[in-house]
Amino acid sequence: MSSTAPARSGGEWLENWDPENERTWDSGLAWRTLWITTFALTLAFVAWFLPSAIIPKLNALGYSFTANQLYWMAAMPGLAAGLFRLIWMVLPPIMGTRKMVSLTSLLLILSTLGWGVRVQEPSAPYWELMVLAFLAGIGGGAFSGFMPSTSYFFPKAKAGTALGLQAGIGNFGVSLVQLLTPYLIGFSFLGVLGGSQMMAVTGKEPTEVWYQNAAFIWIPLMVVAALLAWTMLKSIPMDVNVKQQFDIFGNQDTWWMTLLYIMTFGTFAGLSAQFGLLMTNLYGSGNADIIAGAGASAELLVEGYTVPDPVKFVFLGPLIGAGARVLFSPLTDRMGGAVWTLISGIGLIVAIAFTIPALTPDTSSAAALDAGFNQFLWGMLAIFLFSGIGNASTFKQMPMIFERRQAGGVIGWTAAIAAFGPFFFGVGISTVGATGFYAIGVAWAVMCVAITWWRYARKGAAKPS
Repeated sequence: MSSTAPARSGGEWLENWDPENERTWDSGLAWRTLWITTFALTLAFVAWFLPSAIIPKLNALGYSFTANQLYWMAAMPGLAAGLFRLIWMVLPPIMGTRKMVSLTSLLLILSTLGWGVRVQEPSAPYWELMVLAFLAGIGGGAFSGFMPSTSYFFPKAKAGTALGLQAGIGNFGVSLVQLLTPYLIGFSFLGVLGGSQMMAVTGKEPTEVWYQNAAFIWIPLMVVAALLAWTMLKSIPMDVNVKQQFDIFGNQDTWWMTLLYIMTFGTFAGLSAQFGLLMTNLYGSGNADIIAGAGASAELLVEGYTVPDPVKFVFLGPLIGAGARVLFSPLTDRMGGAVWTLISGIGLIVAIAFTIPALTPDTSSAAALDAGFNQFLWGMLAIFLFSGIGNASTFKQMPMIFERRQAGGVIGWTAAIAAFGPFFFGVGISTVGATGFYAIGVAWAVMCVAITWWRYARKGAAKPS
């Protein structure tokens, strides 16, 4: 599709950009755009999931929130991201890639700076931390602007790989912030912008930490991302207004793909945000049948049981999910996306069903708890794996099902709805319980497998993709 907009030609705006024309397509600009926006998107995911690395430790730092308050706080970035994505999805043709990526990278600093300030002393009211959690959703909102914008630069034959690389590497921001936080907080020389705190973890002596490091370390990189975007990116003029972008809702495939992407990315984002809290409340200090008392003086009620430290495990899930998205994207270009979405759905059914028994810990003995925890951990990692595969395959399907202008809007829309994943997971677990919510997940995956088979994967399907 060739896009022209005379009023915006020259300077930042490209003219007559047609990625399907091999003779005129500037692959260098396309790949440069991919890598710069991917760097910025990675930092956006860092900002989005920074609360998930901090919230499980707030009480250890001196706050005194209930389990439900913490679930809701961890869910808030997901609620915000879904709302922000509804805004960001219409920005690419209005602002262009250059301005959108630059401004978004600077906006990430708002919540990141706030968390760095507020972890230094346990005096912030609950509403203020909820506001910071909401602002973190800007990082999630960026996805619905960055991905469609990048899709404009690549031909359909390379769209699966390009979008898979961007989304997959961007998703690494989740595991990056969760993996590095436990190490960053231990370096006193990084704490020049604030003093230290004492962190009291169940069963251990209080430890001196510099928790603001987990936030402040990312701010210079966000500034760099903004500068790179402003100086090195271009924008593609799309001859479309906001009203025209909403014609995607008259296409039934918009709704089918939304359901499929909720199954894949909604699961990935929801579990990424809640993994640490869920582990703590099932197999750690949040389970009253395991721990008696409070704070560092708490006692183990199950002799011989070693309470798992969530920070040693929570990064693994997002790492596996993001890695699967990157590694399987080239396969979707070769084999098509529908078959891998089908595999993803079937895998999720099995993985979720396998995990459900472990959501009710057997506290009768240390051996039973250890066995339950291992089943819980491996089941969760399998869920992340198959959700990552589905994230890659659905983003291959959308550019194949829809024409270029609509594909960008559908990518933005489906991503917006799936970004509510952390919110739905937090609310679902705190209301119907983990077991009930996971049972709903199995039913949802069964529905999505049926949709994929009938509409996209079977011989003679209406929209083979």
